[in-house]
Amino acid sequence: MRILLVLAALTLCLAQYMIWVYAPIEATMGLVQKIFYLHLPMSWWALISFFLVFVASILYLVRGEARYDRFAGAAAELGVLFTSLALLTGMFWGRAAWNVWWTWDPRLTTTLVMWFVYAAYLALRGAPMHEGRRAKACAVLGIVAFVDVPLVFYSARMWRSIHPAVIGTKGGGMEPEMWHAMGASLVAFGLLFIALLVLRLRVLAAQDEISARTAVLADENV
Repeated sequence: MRILLVLAALTLCLAQYMIWVYAPIEATMGLVQKIFYLHLPMSWWALISFFLVFVASILYLVRGEARYDRFAGAAAELGVLFTSLALLTGMFWGRAAWNVWWTWDPRLTTTLVMWFVYAAYLALRGAPMHEGRRAKACAVLGIVAFVDVPLVFYSARMWRSIHPAVIGTKGGGMEPEMWHAMGASLVAFGLLFIALLVLRLRVLAAQDEISARTAVLADENV
């Protein structure tokens, strides 16, 4: 775990160097374009986290093991966190690029819907219900909610959108050094995501163990 945290910290430092020193300043937007190196990795890892929620939810319904429910919950928490940061950085970028903080563009709208859906998923996880019933309800919602994730990814291609589609035939119009910096940032945020996921899983497992032992002690006292 320590090695993972150290690797995440080192790659984050390397990514910052490549973003602010190695990559050239974009001619049209200037320094504001640097937000892009943070916005896109957080967006992509948010989508990956929701895919993990989808897979873990299926596994929970099939096998009924609590570890899959915990995994889905931890991934959803990180997905909502990364989506929130992606929306915020996108708003700053949009203010400079489009002169508005927010517009009901297909990519932005589907992303906001995704944020609300997974925020509701987290609210459901905290609802006062029987543990097993709540886990099944969350698993069903974790599967259904994933419908919006492909829409977010393809929205800029399917509909008329002012949001740039970076992965395209023209390579997003970025210089090679910009792609290098983007790659470093993707790896750095990926390692950070994995480290946070492992940490959260350990906390959730410890909470479940404490709850189980507390229940056993309560039964013995009765």
